[in-house]
Amino acid sequence: MAHENSAAQRSYTAPCPGCGAPVEFRSAQSTHAVCGFCQSTVVRQGDVLSRIGKMAELFDDHSPLQLFATGTYNKRPFTLIGRLQYKTTDGTWAEWNAFFDDGTNGWLAEDNGAYVFTQPDTQSMNMPPADRYVVGRSVSVSGKPYTVASNVSAQLISAQGELPKLPPLGQAFDVVELRSASGEVISIDYTGTPPSVSQGTAVLLDDLALKGLKDASTKEEKGRQFNCPHCGAPVTVALATSKSITCGSCNSVIDLSQGIGGELKSATQDEPVQPLIPLGSLGQLQGVQWQVVGFQHRTGVAPGDDEQFGWSEYLLYNQKRGFSFLVDSEEGWSLVRPTTGAPTMTSSTARSASYMGTTYDLKYSYEAETNYVCGEFYWVVQRGQKTSNKDFASGKRLLSMEKTPSELVWSSGDQIAFDVVAKAFGLEDKKDLLKRDDAAPFSPAKSIGFGTMFVVLVIILILLSMLSRCSSCDPRVENCSSSSSSRSSGGSFGGFSGGGGHK
Repeated sequence: MAHENSAAQRSYTAPCPGCGAPVEFRSAQSTHAVCGFCQSTVVRQGDVLSRIGKMAELFDDHSPLQLFATGTYNKRPFTLIGRLQYKTTDGTWAEWNAFFDDGTNGWLAEDNGAYVFTQPDTQSMNMPPADRYVVGRSVSVSGKPYTVASNVSAQLISAQGELPKLPPLGQAFDVVELRSASGEVISIDYTGTPPSVSQGTAVLLDDLALKGLKDASTKEEKGRQFNCPHCGAPVTVALATSKSITCGSCNSVIDLSQGIGGELKSATQDEPVQPLIPLGSLGQLQGVQWQVVGFQHRTGVAPGDDEQFGWSEYLLYNQKRGFSFLVDSEEGWSLVRPTTGAPTMTSSTARSASYMGTTYDLKYSYEAETNYVCGEFYWVVQRGQKTSNKDFASGKRLLSMEKTPSELVWSSGDQIAFDVVAKAFGLEDKKDLLKRDDAAPFSPAKSIGFGTMFVVLVIILILLSMLSRCSSCDPRVENCSSSSSSRSSGGSFGGFSGGGGHK
């Protein structure tokens, strides 16, 4: 049966071949739909629906989005009429089919509180094979520079509603994402030949003026609970998006990427590091109320050097803002979050980077490794995870790049004073534990006078004397180096987003 709707085309409704319930196609571009009653996957050929299988149950990600929510993108009204859920080895993300009133469609990608709105590219673009895209490399598309932000293998795990595409369930395919310095995004989907290309921008939900979102009161607020696969103690998961958690009894790291009820994998940890800010703490920083949900201690080493330095990162969560990182290093505290655009290196030697009109100077380059974690994380965290890092600074503004073989993550933020951190989390009585050097804003070295050189020599002699009496450092109570080092301070400016999905 066909009937008119408000859009400039006709919609189609026919009985589901599986259960007989009505299945509606609002968009003429939609070729597939998932029956909301029996989860049958149906394909439309003209006015005839054929059942081609059954879709897996949706992974409950507690998204605020839902079918038939409406919004506006670039002054064009749309309705969410379908959803695809994907997973990689590092996490999951969703893509919502946005149906515009003029009959076209776009995609609202949702990943851990970050959103990207793209639309199919209308021009014929001859994109090279996925293996030609190397993470971190610069590429040119239609004369405009982009950075390869991710190159991952993904697979469809579930679907809902009406869809113009439907990759085979559980079959791996490549997805490449390119990002520009201004926040533009190109997504290349290799499920078919030639690959499909979509272009768009990073967005905030508030910018889309969405209506018909899920009522917060309908969400399941109780934490999911299961027994630790290593020691059997009860473990409660508070955040629906968590992909890793640690057992409070035995400190094992537990993989949640398959969901509760899937095969839980665990890895034991020893030598626990005690967070100075307890997990679960609430604090207001930069006008936002954050909750500490995760903690990790990391170490770094510069290329060609065997001397390590250490720092800690607190994973912060806010329901509307997603995730940020509070970083505690020898240089002080900083609050950072992944960028929406891709900063660009401003020289062939990568001694500086440019982002949002500001040039940052390279301060450190090193290899980083995670050596202890506790709490919940939106990526599959593991001890021994390694990244290649570069830290840049412009005054108190910070910029950090972390690279893995499949993903390039930029983070930006600001240095903050230790007493601000103490006040935010109600730890004024422990300010001495939070106090750091709080180094002055970084600037390139200037000429040094004789008086300054003399003072520096005296300090070096004192330090050498002190180091000769030191034999160890306990990472459980401080950020430390494995041996004496010419590096006066260390620590990452950014937080590793750890494969939070290509969006």
